[in-house]
Amino acid sequence: MSYRPRLKEQYNAEIINSLTEKFGYKSLMRVPKLQKIVLSQGMGDAVADKKLIDSAAADLSRIAGQKAITTVSKKDISNFKLRKGMPIGTKVTLRGDRMYDFLDRLISVALPRTRDFRGISPKGFDGRGNFNLGVKEHIIFPEIDIDKVNKILGMDITFVTTAENDEEAKALLDAFGFPFTKK
Repeated sequence: MSYRPRLKEQYNAEIINSLTEKFGYKSLMRVPKLQKIVLSQGMGDAVADKKLIDSAAADLSRIAGQKAITTVSKKDISNFKLRKGMPIGTKVTLRGDRMYDFLDRLISVALPRTRDFRGISPKGFDGRGNFNLGVKEHIIFPEIDIDKVNKILGMDITFVTTAENDEEAKALLDAFGFPFTKK
């Protein structure tokens, strides 16, 4: 028997039915699903220190379970001593089983390890059914060894769904177990 992520099984068994009941979808293809999760880190300090990008990419690769790529600047900005083509960040796009594994680790392990965690604000929706979340410290993930970290970095996590509006996307993420704060 092959491995299937817990949240993927839960989506197929329970979440599709509950969302169909709630919103009255006529077809299973209309039920919103998670398309991808994008992890990204902007590194303004990388202009001065090139080794910072390498260590950030290694940490992000360890967190995601897949190789991170470095992002480069698109244009020159003299005030920031930035030239076109200089590395300024890292990112990873997760799809499929790795996406569900990361989501499971984020909800059940990483977010509860956040200092003074009281839930996620539901204000991160963009109006098209996608959700953005900022994490201030990447050391909340269990894959990161705190002793070997050069610099504590933040990251942005974007959840891209097939939902057409924020209400459907919030219902989907709620069904996965997202700890949204109550208004």
